Amino acid sequence: MSTVVRFSPDLGRWLTHNLDAGQAPHALLATMLKQGMNERPAQAIVAAYVDARQRGGAMPADSIELPDEGPSRPATRLAPGTRITTADREIVVHSRTEDPVFASLGNVVDADECKAIIDMARPRLKPSTLVDPMSGRNVVSDKRTSRGMFFRLRENDLIARLDQRLSALMNLPLENGEGLQVLHYPTGAGSEPHYDYLAPVNAANRESITRSGQRVSTLVTYLNDVPEGGQTVFPQLDLAVSPIRGNACYFEYGDDNGHVDTRSLHASAPVTRGEKWVMTKWMRGRRFVAAG
Repeated sequence: MSTVVRFSPDLGRWLTHNLDAGQAPHALLATMLKQGMNERPAQAIVAAYVDARQRGGAMPADSIELPDEGPSRPATRLAPGTRITTADREIVVHSRTEDPVFASLGNVVDADECKAIIDMARPRLKPSTLVDPMSGRNVVSDKRTSRGMFFRLRENDLIARLDQRLSALMNLPLENGEGLQVLHYPTGAGSEPHYDYLAPVNAANRESITRSGQRVSTLVTYLNDVPEGGQTVFPQLDLAVSPIRGNACYFEYGDDNGHVDTRSLHASAPVTRGEKWVMTKWMRGRRFVAAG
């Protein structure tokens, strides 16, 4: 169930102007709260504008759908402790938070695996795309200046081993995972703040959520050391994760009822020296079924 939240077109124009001017979403939210708006609808309105802008589509006119609140967020899926043991590796937990669920991890992949993944991905790279919220089609956008590719689930022995390791780490069945994505950011490249969960604003996203459930968690693994820049930035958490080879950041933003956490807003800071290679795993609430 959901509730329609209506707002003035002037608010929409203000958000569009300030986002285009480079204002941080959390700063705009703070201004709205100071004007007396309730936090949850204010967060949802800002999130809708950030999502539409990041995906290159039309902004909401004067209303959004706000999902009804469900029960409180369940405990983190990530196993407790300072080390997490999978079938073939012991992963180090450098830091973690419970609300929202976030962890900085080490020893997720080794140097040989990183090199092999980059070597396999390099000849298959294409300009990264975003989903147009109006059509649901993947389109090239200047809001993301990386190049990327996807491996099929269990495509070869190495990818199968990684799929198994990461599903154990993220504590969801292997079949809930989308295929591994590899992104390459050359010097100067980055991405604007965005959400990994799917906004149900177009038919393609709604059909994907119906098939596979919402995305619920992300693991971003760094495949090389970046000399300068390229941090994974969480503006609402005042947090930036440095890209160090073999390390990863993990965050959850969805529960079993399809509710999402807007604090998962994140971006890739521009690479100011060198290049950046990352591998991303997204987990769904149910078995992932790709579009036919």
